[in-house]
Amino acid sequence: MQATQSVGLMGGSFDPVHVGHVQLAHTALSQLALDEIRWIPTGQSWQKQRPLTNSAHRVAMLQLATAHEPRFVVDPMEVDRLGPSYMLDTVRSLQTQYPNVASWHLILGQDQYANFHTWHGWQALLSLISLAVAGRGSEPPFCPSTLKKTPHRFTNLHMPALHISSTEIRQQLAQGNKANDLHPRCLNQAVARYIDAHQLYALGTPT
Repeated sequence: MQATQSVGLMGGSFDPVHVGHVQLAHTALSQLALDEIRWIPTGQSWQKQRPLTNSAHRVAMLQLATAHEPRFVVDPMEVDRLGPSYMLDTVRSLQTQYPNVASWHLILGQDQYANFHTWHGWQALLSLISLAVAGRGSEPPFCPSTLKKTPHRFTNLHMPALHISSTEIRQQLAQGNKANDLHPRCLNQAVARYIDAHQLYALGTPT
């Protein structure tokens, strides 16, 4: 990475990655004039109660969903790391690995922003990175009271409201729907084909 680069980070379980994730990344790429976005799938989630789909599948789906954009990089550092996945550890590791990057931006949706104060080491994380948050359609992101009391660098990302969630996609597939039937409203075509080929999220199918 060059010293002038501005890098965005997209973290999450991506179980599965959907078109809303990709649109958010494209919005950040454009509005923040980023040189790169690193997609970082969660390894061992410390907040989610349900087991995640095997990391190899989630990484493969991310690679398919992001293959069209050379500035998108899938980084498996969290799935390769032992123990719970904390974004604070990830950012510290990246900043050590790439000390010449000019700026780092953590790209979030409204729900992630609202729960940010529950993240491990969130105050330390705010001191290391800028937040880029997408509101819901024309509504600006709602800043939770805890974060209002804590100075932090913030950019409002403007994008249309998308009513898509990984939870709803998993529910649709568990009911017997094919992923290809959800394309293109919810899923990238290559991702949909991958899900159907591996029978991911079908009721009773091991993850």
